[in-house]
Amino acid sequence: MVILFVAVGLAVLAVLVGLHWYAWRRLVRDTTSGPGPARRLGTALFVAGPLLMVGALVAERSGAPFGLQQALAWPGFLWMPLGLYLVLALLAGELVRPLLLRAPRRRAAGRQETGGAASLAEVVPTAAAERTDAAEPAGPAEATERTEPDEPAEATGPAPAAGSGEAAGAVLEPSRRLFVSRVVAGAAAAAAVGTVGHGTYGVLRGPRVKRVTVPLAKLPRSAHGFRIAVVSDIHLGPVLGRGFAQNVVDTINSTQPDLIAVVGDLVDGSVKNLGPAAAPLAGLRARHGSYFVTGNHEYFSGAEQWVREVRELGIHPLENARTELAWFDLAGVNDLQGESEGQGPDFGKALGDRDTTRACVLLAHQPVQIHEAVRHGVDLQLSGHTHGGQLWPGNLIAAAANPTVAGLDRYGDTQLYVSRGAGAWGPPTRVGAPSDITVVELASRQA
Repeated sequence: MVILFVAVGLAVLAVLVGLHWYAWRRLVRDTTSGPGPARRLGTALFVAGPLLMVGALVAERSGAPFGLQQALAWPGFLWMPLGLYLVLALLAGELVRPLLLRAPRRRAAGRQETGGAASLAEVVPTAAAERTDAAEPAGPAEATERTEPDEPAEATGPAPAAGSGEAAGAVLEPSRRLFVSRVVAGAAAAAAVGTVGHGTYGVLRGPRVKRVTVPLAKLPRSAHGFRIAVVSDIHLGPVLGRGFAQNVVDTINSTQPDLIAVVGDLVDGSVKNLGPAAAPLAGLRARHGSYFVTGNHEYFSGAEQWVREVRELGIHPLENARTELAWFDLAGVNDLQGESEGQGPDFGKALGDRDTTRACVLLAHQPVQIHEAVRHGVDLQLSGHTHGGQLWPGNLIAAAANPTVAGLDRYGDTQLYVSRGAGAWGPPTRVGAPSDITVVELASRQA
């Protein structure tokens, strides 16, 4: 097992090194004419970036001093999406590069048949200008000025470079390749920085409200229109702090929900470090209260302490438990990660003795828990965890690991709604997976 872990680690490291080398080659080596300040600065950036990225990850998971985590988090975590989209943009640039390199050659070859020196002048005007005297026959006055009285004038005519495609190519090749490399690298860098900047702004701005109507066959008519504000994956940590938590609270309260469901991954850190950041959650307001279930990141951050903290904030933890509301049962199970601490999900405890004629809504962090929910006759499961992929094309990876990545789906008689989450893990950036807080409105088929 240890050997396998080491082998996987080395393989991942080799891939990261290879991708960074490729990006450095295209963005730094190929765009500079030789050793100099620009190349040294670019090289330093491609060394510091991945080191800060690894440092941010290690600091967060090892429980390093919170100040150090904060110092490393912004540059380190932002390097992740920046490196990803630099590589993707450069790979797209590989499709364009050959076309840019060939275009001048084709124009030069076509014009050599009719103009020789003129065609070269159009491609590289400066090179042609330097050869004007050799490429164009001199007039009488010019010949008199250039020929000494006692010396025979040398025969003049078109310079070999003007009429020779091979010679012209030799002159043009280095400058053309450098120019094309700079164009492709500049476009790739602009695309990557723009994508990451827009995705980061979207997270820091705060989640937007989505509204989904879910009909439940067993829901009584009196509960028609009951609204549950679903929020998941807030991920308070060294980047997203108290201000972000307050933004989430204000957004939820603005929807005036009947009930609030916090479905895991609230934090990335200890109560000691993040208790003040989570304090605004005490301001959540709903007619029938707020409820919480653990996510996998709670078990990386001290789940027992956070369950106590959440309770003190006025949010009711559902640890493999159920509460019977007037219109339906609300149940919650622990996250699968809790199995490592003997606190995993227990569907039997949460659902085993309930009245199955009543509608049941289950809070479970991971969508993969839907299969147990189906077996226990749950009507609706509310989940998060996937972030909708967070960074495209991460949605493809998320789809391979989860039955549903985002939105509403049906499995047998059980419906599953997966939120993309309010925050972000690692880089505070989302691309192709905007953050959300979802108001799920229950509909009675008897209404």
